[in-house]
Amino acid sequence: MAQRPGEQGPSEEYEGHEAYEAFEAAELLTSARLCVDPELRRAIDSLPGAMRRVALYHFGWQHADGSPASGHAGKAIRPALVLAAVRALGGDQAMAVRAAAAVELTHNFTLLHDDVIDRDTTRRHRPTAWTVFGEPDAVLAGDALQALAQRLLAEDPHPGAPAAAARLASCVVELCAGQHADCALERRGPDEVTLDECLAMAEAKTGALLGCACALGALYAGAGRGEVEALDGFGREAGLAFQLIDDVIGIWGDPGRTGKPARADLAARKKSLPVVAALASGTPAAAELAELYGRLSAGPEQDADLARMAHAVEAAGGRDWALLHAADRMSRALNQLSRAVPLPEEAGGLLVLAEFVTRRTH
Repeated sequence: MAQRPGEQGPSEEYEGHEAYEAFEAAELLTSARLCVDPELRRAIDSLPGAMRRVALYHFGWQHADGSPASGHAGKAIRPALVLAAVRALGGDQAMAVRAAAAVELTHNFTLLHDDVIDRDTTRRHRPTAWTVFGEPDAVLAGDALQALAQRLLAEDPHPGAPAAAARLASCVVELCAGQHADCALERRGPDEVTLDECLAMAEAKTGALLGCACALGALYAGAGRGEVEALDGFGREAGLAFQLIDDVIGIWGDPGRTGKPARADLAARKKSLPVVAALASGTPAAAELAELYGRLSAGPEQDADLARMAHAVEAAGGRDWALLHAADRMSRALNQLSRAVPLPEEAGGLLVLAEFVTRRTH
């Protein structure tokens, strides 16, 4: 059938739908940031001066010299999940702002520590905190943020707060175990790491906190154990999809949008999921990648090697595997969500956020 003047074709209709979903996600994230930032600022302002200064810089609210800044404090995906989960189960999101802030403080505690461990020099388009204030101050500021998260829940009179505090504490232990596994994998040779090990590490490092965020939302909505566990499962699966996409972006992302140097994960020789999938493929490209991963280079030679690595990962199927596996994990996430929130219209916010984290391409 011919397209009538003024009608949209299938591709235009899809692009319009995708643009609308992106708009919805942006609205949810902006709303979460507006709800949670005042609570975060109050918590951070209670810190002693030196740690407060590092934290305010890390969140983008101050420059290194202590002058005010209007930087990027992150996407607020995790607090948005807390609030969306509360709404999906019929709770009052205004009562869960402390829980959402606690999750965001925990997330940023891990970022401060990860930047030191991974020697990352750029985050959110500017130097990382440890490169500005030194490693000890960055680590201690991260410790303080984690303590603030627990204090927010300990002081919250909401009946769901004690269970939320216990769950968040368990999540932090899992996050630490995931980071420990990540460091252990980095010390092993490219041919000594399996995909199953990397997937388990990614679930602990990324999936655990997204699952915890959703579970805390369920607890603050007064949900039963089955619903809490189902939402935890939803967040974990969505978190693994998120990590798979993030690993793709770590190789092929646009530095102008990511705030990190191009091919930063390859430069650091990270055994990210696309890389390990490529190395396990048994292809000639896998052999080339293993050889490149085992040597160090600098200057123009390094740039050429990084380009060859990115091409080898793609030629060995690592990029396609990661994208397909992300879609599979997203399908599992939706199955978990349907157990807790059977009606799609009630799960709207969670669905939009899940789609957002798995459709990023930069």
